[in-house]
Amino acid sequence: MQSAAVPERPLVEVRNVSKHFGQGLTRVDALVDVSIEVMSGEVVGLLGPSGSGKSTLLHVIGCIREPDSGWIRLGDDVVYDNGWQRRDLRRLRLERIGFIFQTHNLLGFLTSTENVAQVIELAGGSATEARHRAVELLEYLGIGHRKDAVPSQLSGGEAQRVAIARALANRPRIVLADEPTAALDSQRAGAVMDLLRKVAQDHQAAVIVVTHDDKIFDRFDKIFRLRDGRLVQPPSE
Repeated sequence: MQSAAVPERPLVEVRNVSKHFGQGLTRVDALVDVSIEVMSGEVVGLLGPSGSGKSTLLHVIGCIREPDSGWIRLGDDVVYDNGWQRRDLRRLRLERIGFIFQTHNLLGFLTSTENVAQVIELAGGSATEARHRAVELLEYLGIGHRKDAVPSQLSGGEAQRVAIARALANRPRIVLADEPTAALDSQRAGAVMDLLRKVAQDHQAAVIVVTHDDKIFDRFDKIFRLRDGRLVQPPSE
């Protein structure tokens, strides 16, 4: 008799998370009792108008901003249970989470390879290992031919690919992207989303994207919509 298959656990699990700013008449409820799940290999969108709580939720998942209440598990670790459960949040972010932003935030005096390699060295990797991994990632993302270019020599799409390589430098299973296609045209935005899909599938990563960009809505496995800090409907697929 075969045993029943064990259901896969979400790679990112957020339960009843709330966050507010200010007190009294100035209090703003940025997140109210929000719960989401993201499986490995999924690319999900966080959608909603400005001020709906999308970026706050992304920063809470990324252990950048502390919620006021709730429960968060990333991989096998419960990182928040009405208080942080780990003291080494900087190390956790460096090793487990890749961040991609609307602007690439590359260091202008470093080459593409050096921008990616510095993240690996910060995590304790050797300079040789870091350079090898950086070049490997740039090739993987189709931009190996620009490995020696500085940011001012890159197009917007090329710079965003370098930023994605940097986010993947330490092999994170969780990738958080805040408006990664906002500054790109339709073709380049689609190319970036194709890359994020490739990352999710090849590395069994959970990719969470905050966006207003209606050009990419059809690229998500699930969409969570927020309004005034609340989930307004079950995820659409």
